[in-house]
Amino acid sequence: MLQRFFIFCSGADTDILNDCSAGENTKYAGVGATVFFTAVMAAIAGSYALFTVFDNIFTAVFFGLIWGLLIFNLDRFIVSTLKKRDNFFDELIQASPRILLAVIIAVVISKPLELKIFEKEINQVLLEQKNDLTLENKDQLALQYTPAVEGLNAEIETLKNEITTKEAEVNALYDVYISEAEGTAGTEKLGKGPVYKEKREKHDAELAALNELKTSNNAKIAFIETQIATLGTEYQDKIAETQPIIDGFDGLMARVNALGELPWLPSFFIFLLFLAIETSPIFAKLISPKGAYDLKLAEQEGALSSWVTQQKSQREILVTTDRDVNNRVYADIAEEQELYDYKRKIARELMQDQANAFYKKQKGVL
Repeated sequence: MLQRFFIFCSGADTDILNDCSAGENTKYAGVGATVFFTAVMAAIAGSYALFTVFDNIFTAVFFGLIWGLLIFNLDRFIVSTLKKRDNFFDELIQASPRILLAVIIAVVISKPLELKIFEKEINQVLLEQKNDLTLENKDQLALQYTPAVEGLNAEIETLKNEITTKEAEVNALYDVYISEAEGTAGTEKLGKGPVYKEKREKHDAELAALNELKTSNNAKIAFIETQIATLGTEYQDKIAETQPIIDGFDGLMARVNALGELPWLPSFFIFLLFLAIETSPIFAKLISPKGAYDLKLAEQEGALSSWVTQQKSQREILVTTDRDVNNRVYADIAEEQELYDYKRKIARELMQDQANAFYKKQKGVL
């Protein structure tokens, strides 16, 4: 039962194999087993690859099975259409497109399995890439907010410098009127005279202006600091908004690129393994000598080709003969007087009917 299933997988003609030896049946059962297990590996590889895309096991398994059936059909078609010929190079030329297709299939099958085999190493590469992307993302977002924040900080510094400058002026006026009161500067008269009073009033006016300036500038500084805090919040929100995109940077293409960052030799040997599995049925048929199955299949196809050629030739002869007979029959009839008189009578009646119809139509118009 299992052997019959594998023979079906090989695409061989079971009617012909029934008349062949057990060795021929075993050979084609082995070819079919290779085709079947290649399709199984393709289904597993496809399911894993699609799972990295859809993140849903049922969807991945469903489409993975479809992919496996597609590969099974292609492999079965490749093996079943490869016929043995008398010249090895003719067989190789015949098999070259199928070998190229087998190489493509081997690449498609092996790559998802490589992703699974080297999953831990790929995750490490992806983690490093995600960290780099996170830092780059923060730097790029900072470029949007840093100029505004620096401008606001410069405004705060300017407002603080205004207060500092005004404080220095008020302190200088304080020293002036104190020195006037002590008699160490100005009029150098001890006591609080008119000059002292004038300088004290000037100091008090500037002090009031300083307090007003402090109140105004501190309010402006507080407002600017609120703007800076708002920009900082927006910056953090942007980081939180874009971070999930970076965290989700582990799709199929990202993993394939990460696999390319790893040493190539292990992946290459895995590819060679699947290439050998995929092309083994083809090369097995190429290097194997003609067996009973190949001879009987060639005989059957030759007999069918001869029958078709014979039928085509007979139809051509039949058409030619029928055409010659018809030509002779119509030539004999054309010389009969009775047929001529009959057709002349019919033509006369037809022309009379046409003349009558035309007369009636013209009379109706008038």
